[in-house]
Amino acid sequence: MEFKLSGKDAGSKARAGVVTTDHGAIETPIFMPVGTVATVKGVHQRELKEDINPDIILGNTYHLYLRPKTSIIEQAGGLHKFMNWDRNILTDSGGFQVYSLSDNRKIKEEGVKFKSHIDGSYHFFTPENVMDIQRTIGADIIMAFDECTPYPCDYNYAKRSMHMTHRWLDRCIKRFNETPDKYGYEQTLFPIVQGSTYKDLRRQSAEYIANSGAQGNAIGGLSVGEPAEEMYEMTEVVCEILPEDKPRYLMGVGTPINILENIALGIDMFDCVMPTRNARNGMLFTAHGTINIKNKKWEADFSPIDEMGITDVDTYYTKAYLRHLFAANEYLGKQIATIHNLGFYLWLVREARKHILAGDFTDWKNKMVKQMDKRL
Repeated sequence: MEFKLSGKDAGSKARAGVVTTDHGAIETPIFMPVGTVATVKGVHQRELKEDINPDIILGNTYHLYLRPKTSIIEQAGGLHKFMNWDRNILTDSGGFQVYSLSDNRKIKEEGVKFKSHIDGSYHFFTPENVMDIQRTIGADIIMAFDECTPYPCDYNYAKRSMHMTHRWLDRCIKRFNETPDKYGYEQTLFPIVQGSTYKDLRRQSAEYIANSGAQGNAIGGLSVGEPAEEMYEMTEVVCEILPEDKPRYLMGVGTPINILENIALGIDMFDCVMPTRNARNGMLFTAHGTINIKNKKWEADFSPIDEMGITDVDTYYTKAYLRHLFAANEYLGKQIATIHNLGFYLWLVREARKHILAGDFTDWKNKMVKQMDKRL
């Protein structure tokens, strides 16, 4: 994997770059649609590739390990072939999912014992077998196994957890270096900065991760309920330490405004379920604010869903029709809204890139934040 900076914004820490892997170029800043179980929910691969057009998507180790199981993915020749996706894939290590199973898991130094949400069976994740699982899944970028602490989090717990995450990272790196790439293309390991919302812990963790020498770095534990101001504060602290010549990935974030503000702090890569989850509930993100398409005000609005939208659905269907689909509980409505929201997120990060390269990102970002912070 290679990362090259293409330009920087004069008024902020925003930067534009290109990550290159064996599956192609990823222009940054980038948003990665979440394809948890080998599918971006409600979207055909054709629509994903042609309408939404991301350079990279995300899959999840925990879910893919449980279903369809890594043995099936291996027989298919890896996740790319299994889901017929020839662009980049990143896999989350499963640390966040294990964190979310707080009532059904036990964390020890060796690893995490957890209960499957599918059938109640017990499983054990260690840094070593998570590397093996991700090798078999075959993503281009794989994540180190970490513990994601909750918010709020006691300082002493956050500190113990951070140090364990660092020890787990050392074990991940050792196992990763001992195992070969499986399907004829290179895989890259990203470590994860932790430390909750404590500046000294975040600095310490960022320094440890920076010294690991990885080709890219991630920031975890900042999408677990903390106020946006604390998220930005921690991101700024960490970005001051993480190497400038390597991509920075902020995991699980967030709203369109969160994304722009974190781009301004020096983040290159994002993922979040928000555009797809909110779409299924009738919430549409646009450059001029958020639309609740279920509201009666759209019942006889025959204007396009989004005249500025980049996908076919944005001008093919009207707001009135989309509202009707939600009122009738037709799944097509959720599909249309999902395609729109993902298209908007990709448009947003690509517009951000254009303005970074043009040198006027900060002014554009401030204008966009004001516009998007509205309920239409």
